[in-house]
Amino acid sequence: MILYIGWGMSLLAAVAVGLLIGSVPRRRKEEEILEAAREEADQVKKEKLLEARQEVQELREEVEERTKRREDEISRAEERILKREDRLSKKSTYLEKIEDSLRGDEEELVKLKEEGAKLLEDGKAQMERMAGWTRKEAQEHLLKVVETESQRFFSRKIEEIERRAKEDAEQRAAHVIATAVQRYAAEYVEENTVSSVPLPSEEFKGRIIGREGRNIKTFEALTGVELLVDDTPEMVVLSCFHPMRREVARMALSRLIEDGRIHPAQIEEKVQRAQSRLAERVKEEGRKAAFDLGIELHPELASLLGRLRYRTSYGQNQLAHSMEVSGIAKVLADEVGADANSAVRAGLLHDIGKAVDHEVDGPHALISADLARRYGEGRIVVQAIAAHHEDVEPTGVLDVLIQAADTLSAARPGARQETYERYVQRLHDLEDLCRSFPSVHEAYALQAGREVRVMVHPDRASDDVAAKLAYDIARAIEEELNYPGEIKVNVIRQTQFTESAK
Repeated sequence: MILYIGWGMSLLAAVAVGLLIGSVPRRRKEEEILEAAREEADQVKKEKLLEARQEVQELREEVEERTKRREDEISRAEERILKREDRLSKKSTYLEKIEDSLRGDEEELVKLKEEGAKLLEDGKAQMERMAGWTRKEAQEHLLKVVETESQRFFSRKIEEIERRAKEDAEQRAAHVIATAVQRYAAEYVEENTVSSVPLPSEEFKGRIIGREGRNIKTFEALTGVELLVDDTPEMVVLSCFHPMRREVARMALSRLIEDGRIHPAQIEEKVQRAQSRLAERVKEEGRKAAFDLGIELHPELASLLGRLRYRTSYGQNQLAHSMEVSGIAKVLADEVGADANSAVRAGLLHDIGKAVDHEVDGPHALISADLARRYGEGRIVVQAIAAHHEDVEPTGVLDVLIQAADTLSAARPGARQETYERYVQRLHDLEDLCRSFPSVHEAYALQAGREVRVMVHPDRASDDVAAKLAYDIARAIEEELNYPGEIKVNVIRQTQFTESAK
């Protein structure tokens, strides 16, 4: 028993000694850990302090930079304010000088007014003493004199205006009758503005129209001709006031029907070829006409002459009319002993200006004379052409012969289709349509209705309004009137003062 107790005590002593021996390294380790933690904390503390110092330094530098820029801006603003104050000071000084000068001028002006009023009163008093009239009596006498003179003046003016109006009316009527250019008649226009083209079969109408109307729209856009596809069996109609355009369209459509292939590209090609062929045909027509009459012409004149083959006036073909006038003029020249060759040339070229009268302003007789002069015709021939409608005064026998030949060709039975009354009524309708616009003062149809000149009230229509008025009148003419060819609308706005000294 004692032995067991001794072993137990020894065992407990051994355990106690072991625990004591094991606790020594653990304390050392804990002390090492604590020491390392203290060092790491010191290191972190030093780093944070260093970062804080750097951040504070950067903030200080930034604040200093902002402060410096602000001080610079304030300095520049102070300089600008100082300069502005300096300029204002100078202006103030200048204005004070001007004010002093104006004050002196005002005082001088007051003195001058007072002196002027005194002189005027003195003058009036002196005039009353010299005339023996009071101011009221002089005013009454002056009013009577002015009234009497005004009545005489306006009586003469009214008489002069009435006389001029009568002269202008007579002159205008004579001018319309003497210089009327032959054009289509409204009643006769249907026969001269359409062409019919036969079709091999009804199926070609569908080809001509094309998908969604593509072919017919292309054809009309390229030729400027209206293509009418109606219920007429195996037939389509071309409608256009311009004979050359209508002929180009007829030739092109005939070629398209022969070919059978109708589409936009093919239409464009055929139209171009038709234009080229017609241009060659025009030249050939002019050369042939000159050859038939036994004369030679400048190539440009021959080409222009050929264009008259596709121009009519009152239903009369212009090339045939020109050749007829040339032949009649030759016969008349032979009868009176004048130069037959000049008569033939003047008769053939007397209406050559109608080939370009839609491109050039002026009477066709003067246009014809200018073209003849430009391409080498003699002075006598040019004068006869210019005078055949009395746009210039006749000066020789040939001038009268061409006038007579032109009248005979136009006046023979069946030559033309429009009566004088219908022609004048067409001009009146054109003028009345223009006068229906509120700002229009007067309207005059010129060049046989190829041009209308519209005068507007300058106080009712500005330049912009006048430009718009020209457009409106042109559209109204297209919608409301039947007319051949083209009509040029000229709107004139002017302010004019006229006085006569008598």
